[in-house]
Amino acid sequence: MLRFISILFIQIFFYFSLTASATAADVTGAGSSAAAPLYNKWAEIFQKKSNLTIEYLPQGSSAGIKKIKEKSVDFGASDVAMSPEDLKKFNLIQFPSAISGVAAVVNVPGIKAGELRLTGSALAGIFSRKISKWNDAEIIALNPNLHLPNKNIEVIVRSDGSGTTYNFTDYLSKMSKDWQASYGKNFSISWHKELSAVKGSSSIVASLKKTPYAISYIDFNYVVQDKLDFAQLKNRDGNFVTPSAASFSAALNASTWKSLGTFDEMLTDKPGNNAWPITMGTFVIMQQSSANPEKATTTLKFYTWAFMSGDQFVNSVDLVRLPDQVQARAFKEMTKVTDANGKPLAWSKL
Repeated sequence: MLRFISILFIQIFFYFSLTASATAADVTGAGSSAAAPLYNKWAEIFQKKSNLTIEYLPQGSSAGIKKIKEKSVDFGASDVAMSPEDLKKFNLIQFPSAISGVAAVVNVPGIKAGELRLTGSALAGIFSRKISKWNDAEIIALNPNLHLPNKNIEVIVRSDGSGTTYNFTDYLSKMSKDWQASYGKNFSISWHKELSAVKGSSSIVASLKKTPYAISYIDFNYVVQDKLDFAQLKNRDGNFVTPSAASFSAALNASTWKSLGTFDEMLTDKPGNNAWPITMGTFVIMQQSSANPEKATTTLKFYTWAFMSGDQFVNSVDLVRLPDQVQARAFKEMTKVTDANGKPLAWSKL
C-alpha cells in the first residue's frame, strides 16, 4: 500500500510538472502599462503562428527597468529611454517599439470629451495645487464658452514609478519654471499632500470615473478603451489639439527620430500645427549578454516578427508604428545581443 501511494505521488508530481512546463511562458516581460495593449495583441497573434508564449506584466516603467537590471524577466519595457551611461553600466540594450501619448483626462459633470481647453501652464498650476478651483480665472480665460463650476479640482496621480509620469512631468517642466524648480521630472514625484495618489493606470481609470470634478493623466490607449473624457492642450505652435495617432505622428515627424533615425530625444513639446505636446516612445530593454540565449532568441524573434508583420496591429490599439528608419536602428540594436560567451545570437522571422 505504501509503495502504491509513493508511485501515485510520483505520477501526480510528474503530471503537474509537465502541466506547469507546458503552460509556462516561453518569454516573460514587464514594465510600461502604455505598451501592454500592443504587446498583448502581438503576443496573441505570435503564439498562434509559433506556439511560443509571451507573457507581459504591465507593472510600470520603473518596475520594468528594475526587473531587467536584476535579470528576473527576459525583457523590460519603459516609456522613457535609459541613458547610454546606464545601458553600459548594466550591460543592456534598448530599442523602441511604438509611439504613444499622455492625455489629460477629466470627470467634470456637464463637460464632454474634448470641450475643455488647457495649457501646460494651467496643468502645472493644477497639479502643484496653485490652481484648486474649476472656475479659476486662468481656466475660465481658456474656456469662455464653458460653464465651469465653483468646485474643488480633485487631482489624481500615480504613486508608482511610471514612464507616463516621467513624460507628463517632463512636459510640465518645459512649460513652467516653477514646476521645474519645485518638482522636476521623474518616474516618481513627491506630489502635493492634497493630491490623491493611486498605483497603476487601471486605478487611475477607476478613481477618475468615481470622482466628480477630478483630473488626471494617462496613456491614450486607456482613454479610448475606457471612454474617458480628455482635454485639448495648447501645443508649441499655439494650436489647441486633441490626443490621437495623427497628433502623435505629427510630433514624431518634427523630431530627430524621423529625420535621423535616432530615438534618444524626448518627444514632448515638439513643433507642428497638429503635434500633441505630450507624445512619447515606448522601449524594449534586454540584457546584452544573455545567460539564457534560448529565451533571448525567442524575444528577438518575437520583436522581429512584430516589426515585419505586426505593424498592422499598432494603430488598432491607438499607438503609432515606428518609421522605417527607426525600425532599422532598432534591428541594429537587436543584433548586439549575445550569449554569455559573447557570440551573437542567430534568429529569423517566422
